[in-house]
This record gives sequence, C-alpha cells and structure tokens, in this order.
Amino acid sequence: MKVTNHKTLWALLGSIIISSNAMAQEKPNIILLYADDISARELPIYGSTVWSPPKGGNSSDIQYRAKTPVLNQLAEEGCYIKTAWAATICGPSRAMMMTGRYAHLHKWWHNKDKGKAPDGKGSWNLYDSSPHSIANVAKAGGYATFWAGKTQMNIEGFAFDEGCFTPGEGSYNKAIHTTDFRLETRKVNGKKKIFNADTNKEIHKKSYVQSGWYWKPHVQLMNHPGTNKKLVWWPNTKKAKKEFGLNTFGPDVELDFIFEFMERKQKEGEPFFVYHTSHLGHDAWDFLHPGSGNKWPGTPKINWDGTKYSRIEPHITGDKGVYNTHGTVTESGIHHHINYLDYQVWQYINKLKELGIENNTIFIFCADNGTSGYGKSSPISQKGTHVPLIIYAPGMHMTKKGLQDVLVNISDMLPTIADIAQVEIPDSYEINGESLLPFLTTDKKTHRNWIYAYHKETQIVRGNLVLKDGNNVWYDVSRTPEDLISFPKITDWGKVSQAHRKERDELLRVIPQYDLHETAHDAPVNGIGPVTPLILKK
Repeated sequence: MKVTNHKTLWALLGSIIISSNAMAQEKPNIILLYADDISARELPIYGSTVWSPPKGGNSSDIQYRAKTPVLNQLAEEGCYIKTAWAATICGPSRAMMMTGRYAHLHKWWHNKDKGKAPDGKGSWNLYDSSPHSIANVAKAGGYATFWAGKTQMNIEGFAFDEGCFTPGEGSYNKAIHTTDFRLETRKVNGKKKIFNADTNKEIHKKSYVQSGWYWKPHVQLMNHPGTNKKLVWWPNTKKAKKEFGLNTFGPDVELDFIFEFMERKQKEGEPFFVYHTSHLGHDAWDFLHPGSGNKWPGTPKINWDGTKYSRIEPHITGDKGVYNTHGTVTESGIHHHINYLDYQVWQYINKLKELGIENNTIFIFCADNGTSGYGKSSPISQKGTHVPLIIYAPGMHMTKKGLQDVLVNISDMLPTIADIAQVEIPDSYEINGESLLPFLTTDKKTHRNWIYAYHKETQIVRGNLVLKDGNNVWYDVSRTPEDLISFPKITDWGKVSQAHRKERDELLRVIPQYDLHETAHDAPVNGIGPVTPLILKK
C-alpha cells in the first residue's frame, strides 16, 4: 500500500502548532514508545479478564493486573486501537516497524530465521534491504532523531543522530569495564556452558546469553555531545561514575538521555523524533535474585496518589549474587513493568508540559509482540500478534477519540510518520503499511480491510469477520471474547454467513504475494538496485 497524498491534511496539521509559543515549529515532535513483549490484554483499557501472572501463563487474579492511570487517560483523551497487530516475535516486528514492510521484502522471518545478504555472508541488514527506514523518513522531514533502549540489530546504517542503547553494541557475550551483570558462554571440557559473570557460577536453569539491561545496566551512548567517538560506554563522566551502581536502573538512564536530547532540540527550535524501544515488558535474568527463577526482574517501587506518581529511591546493597533491596524494589511480574511504563509516560507528559510543547507533540505507545509465556512467538489465533496501540496528540485536530474498532498494523507507523513529516515515499518503493493520518484527522470510518503478520514460514491474516492463524485454523472474529483470543473456530463454512465466506476468499487472495519464505527466502543476488530518494511534499 502506498502513502496517499491528502492535501487537505496539511491544513488540519496546522492546528498542531501552538500559536502562543514563539518557539513553535511547523512540524510536531514525535515520540514513539515501543515496549517489549506486551500483549494488548495486559493493559486494563483493553478489558481482558485474563492477564499474565509472574511465572507466565494466564491468570484472572486481580493482583496481577497492571495499573495504568496515565495510559488510560491518554487513551481516552487521544485514541486507542482495538485490533493492532505486529509479528509474533521481536526481531521481525522491529523490522516491520523500522521499514514499514513485511518479511517478503526485508527477509526477517523470525529471530533465528533471516534471509542471507546478497553476498551470502550473514543476514541481510535492514538498512540495506529497506533504505527508506523510519529514521531516514524522519530525517528527510527535517527531524532530529534519537534512538533509545533495545537495538537487536546492527545500528551502523541507520540515520539516527544520537542514541542511548541498553545494552550497547559489542557487549553481547563480552566483558565491559562498567558492569559484570551479564550471562556469558564459557567452554568447560570442550562444551559451551552459560555462566553468571557476577557470581562466576554456572547457570543450570534454562536461560540465554545476555547483558544486563535493567539493574546496573550495560549502557552505550551514540554521538553524544562532548564525546569524541561515535560510541562510548556510560558512565563516562566523574559524576556519572560516582552515581552508577546497583541502584542504576536502565530504563531510567534511557529516559534521562532522551529528556536531555529533547531539551536541547527544543532550545534549538528543531523538531525531534524519539524512537524509544524500551526493554520494559521483556523477561530477563534477575541478577539481584539469581537463584529465584524470577521471570521479570523487579522495578523501582512507585506510587500513584490519584493525581501524580512518586518513586522510592532504590537502595540495594551486596555483591556477587547476594543482594538486599531493602524493600525498595518490587516483586517479579510483568504487571510491575507495565506500571513502570505508565510512570515513565507520566514523566514524558510532564516533560512536554515543562518545555511547553505538549500540544506540539504526537505521542504513540505500542508494543512489539505478545507477552512471554503466553503469546510471544505463538502463531495461534492472535496471541502473538495482538498488541496495544495508543495515540495521544492534544494539539492535533483528531476526529477520533477513545476506543477505535479498526484494524491497524505496526507497519503503518512508518507511512504515518512520513505523512506527519510531509515526506513523499516514491511509488517505485514498496511500502506495506498505510498511513493512519487520514483516519485520525478526517471523517474516514475505517482504516484497513485486513491486517497481516508472519511467523517463520507461516502467514497470519484477519479481516473484520474472519482470521486465519499460522496453523491454518480459521476463526470467526465478528465478536470479541473476554480474553481477546478465544474466538470460535470455523470448521463448517456452511454455518457462517456469506459475508464471512467472501472475506475468507479476499484474504486468501492477499496471502500469496507475501508467502515467499520458500521461494525467495534470501536477499536478491544483486540486492535492490537504485532507489528513488525521499522528497518533501509541496
């Protein structure tokens, strides 16, 4: 699908500009907060009666439901999408977000199933398969760009101006001088085994090599002002080195550097695009409780008093796997991660107000795939694909408010940002997403007729009436069940309506153009050839 040139939208976008602020820019700032492994069902606004308990799986115990007063308010004052889809696992979903394209083009079929580069050496980099990435689109629109958090891909060829990465490039299975919170492989009697570098003990429980990104994190800065290298490890100043330690929480560090960037760009009168790929929501090794088997490490404790958040300053003591949090860190659980995201969104909104740019900023909250232990990497129904999507833009003339019963794909974010930035994507360059801006700012009733996802070699697709999952099971999705996924299976097409059968046939016609895992798994031998550049719309 192509980005449509809607000339009438630019007049509507003009209402984003703050007339009372002399520093107001012609284009709104954009913040895209992309959380990790969080199903739509985990957010209270989606009304699910089931969510994930601390060990993973399913629970209806109210103590495990997240509390998100700020996201609730943004969803109601802005809008939120009932059915937004990503891919079933993080790598392909992030590829979809970064490129606005599906796997038949970028070749990231699954985390460990990626198409080879044209030379046959290694997997194909996203910036090579899809040079008009989300960063390039924002840059073409005149935006200063910042990428914070999780990368999960080679960052070298993306056009972000600055970044704060947790963990940084090159810390995978390697020691860095700032922290020993990592799981690493070592050879013992010729066999690879995983060790906790903090305790120097072998890990016998199922886990994987990882650098710490929550407590005492591996943090790397990219192109940070005052540094003379592209990438530097943080802490890199006397003050930061003095403060860094067990009480340092990676998501806090990310936000500090994001806010510093926002402040600088606001002073310079330059619109900014923040791509915040938070780890919050992702399970990880709990270095503070190495023998616990915790799925989600705790976060700093926070409290909502009905109008504002307060945060208890972490006080953690100990060393080499024996730690005392002194009651300042929560128990394990994804609900605590979501609560902390809500706290960070509150911080975002406060910072926008402080800078006088809340009405000149578009804030988007979404996630990359279903919750670990429930939907992540699942091709069943929409367990792996159904994610939250909230859009808050108080200064924009939005004609939609609250819950929107429409279909949206994560690939839609890139062309939406292109429309906001007034960037023209050439017709010769295939984009699979469709801009949301016409739906958000006009009387358009629907967004798309179908949405698509992928899981390795399988295709997942749905419309408003029927869904085909990765196991080729069909469902009647005309009504939404309480758990958001237990749709009735269709085993006899004679017992559903003609409209259901018609939509099934339409979806079956969609699939072949993307079902290229077997026939075009890898990059074209000669790459993609010349690409027409992006241009600003007139």
